[in-house]
Amino acid sequence: MMNWNEYFAGLMNNVGEFARLAPETMRGMSALGSAPARHLDPKIHELIALSVAITTRCDGCIASHVQAALKHGATREEIAEALGVAISLNAGAALTYTARVFDAVSAFEKH
Repeated sequence: MMNWNEYFAGLMNNVGEFARLAPETMRGMSALGSAPARHLDPKIHELIALSVAITTRCDGCIASHVQAALKHGATREEIAEALGVAISLNAGAALTYTARVFDAVSAFEKH
């Protein structure tokens, strides 16, 4: 599928270039990502991040958070379970927005 090590190295190179061009933006981004974990175990934090990464379809997030999840001791089974939750919620979101489409259809049919 993809050479994740090469991809991540290239991504970090390009992010570094962006950081040189827009340091204020990167400081803000860094502040968001470095908020201290007060209540969640770091592994749980990373499993949540992976679930969000697949719902937002962000390869950079996947690469970054897979490495962090593994570093914090996440197993393949734990990762699979977290991703299963994301998949079920994505399906639920699609169902919810399906209802919204039919609500819009009803509204526009009346006019």
